[in-house]
Amino acid sequence: MQPMAPHHALLVVALLVTAAPSVHGQAASAPAPAPAPPKTITAVLTKAGQFTKFLQLLQSTQEAEQITNQLKGKSSTGGLTVFAPPDNAFSALPAGTLNSLTDQQKTSLVQFHVVAPLLPMAQLDTVSNPLRTQAGDTGRGKYPLNITSDGAQQVNVSTGVVNATVDSTLYSGDRLVVYQVSKVLLPWALYGPPVPAPAPSPADRKKKKAGPAAVADAPAADTAAGTTASEAARGIRGVGGGSCVAVIVAAMWWGM
Repeated sequence: MQPMAPHHALLVVALLVTAAPSVHGQAASAPAPAPAPPKTITAVLTKAGQFTKFLQLLQSTQEAEQITNQLKGKSSTGGLTVFAPPDNAFSALPAGTLNSLTDQQKTSLVQFHVVAPLLPMAQLDTVSNPLRTQAGDTGRGKYPLNITSDGAQQVNVSTGVVNATVDSTLYSGDRLVVYQVSKVLLPWALYGPPVPAPAPSPADRKKKKAGPAAVADAPAADTAAGTTASEAARGIRGVGGGSCVAVIVAAMWWGM
């Protein structure tokens, strides 16, 4: 092989020096990849499939949009947890279970499946019950949700009306986690029996047994007393008048 001519060697070096900054410049100026946008509940359930009924409820009640806005908003720092029942869970409901609800009740039903904040699977068996959902009140006969674990990696969800299980994790991100549950979570406020009134306390029972306190009828008593006094006065006056007449008659008799 013939040695490279000096001017050829200089040309190669010049080309390498010229190209090097260009390569480094391109690498330095390349923009960092944008973070992936947070998944929406609609995208998660659509990709999972077999959640048509729940998706319809989410959209008709506008809760899907509400969840998306909450995840984007700065106020929702803790994220959200959604318990999603599949289509076969809705098919197992008695006929008319959903059709009998008003629009507001359907909204409450969907909100009962949404919890804030985000609850990873590892935290589901340590939550404080009853768990507050976006349906609101956890009081007696309202919207209580209880989550427990049987110690064998099975998480149970109880509403007081139905008992369901968490079957799988459909999606888990930094702002949203979606679980598949075995049944539609029917809240007590919409489907439970009427809550009986609380039993009266011992003090209330004692008061009821004694009955109301007797109150004297003062005006009637006064009237009766007044009548008796008047009659007595008339009697005294009558006796006094008769005595005077007797004295006068006796004086006249002795004077005769």
